[in-house]
Amino acid sequence: MDKLRRVLSGDEPTPEEESSIITQINEMSTLSWSTRIKAFCICFVLGIFLSLLGSIALFLHRGIVVFAVFYTLGNIISMASTCFLMGPFKQIKKMFADTRLIATCIVIAAIIMTFISAIVLKKAGLTLIFIIIQSLAMTWYSLSYIPYARDAVKKTVSACFEV
Repeated sequence: MDKLRRVLSGDEPTPEEESSIITQINEMSTLSWSTRIKAFCICFVLGIFLSLLGSIALFLHRGIVVFAVFYTLGNIISMASTCFLMGPFKQIKKMFADTRLIATCIVIAAIIMTFISAIVLKKAGLTLIFIIIQSLAMTWYSLSYIPYARDAVKKTVSACFEV
């Protein structure tokens, strides 16, 4: 009853209460490992399918807006699919960890700017620039999960530009 009284009065929960609330939510929504894998695969494949559908729409001259929307929604769904593997709270914590903070912020900004430039501004060139930024940022973000992958990419790129 004290917890309810504190919540209704606007008092902050103690760290023990907060962690128990998160634990309760996790316990209520736990899925079996096989269900998590299936959901991950379905979302990931759906994301790739939407991205490919957007690319096909671009080549069928359906316009940059259709391409941008499908491609970006595909990226969002693919990125969200990992929530099934590690859970949404852990995924968000990992996304905003020090090693991924800049890449995550650039991905989110690029996604927002892609939608704005495609739907609101209807500028094809600007939309394409944000899609390229989005793709590069998603690649850099993804590489952060592979040990030493970013270092390898940095060394490879710097070796290509050395004279």
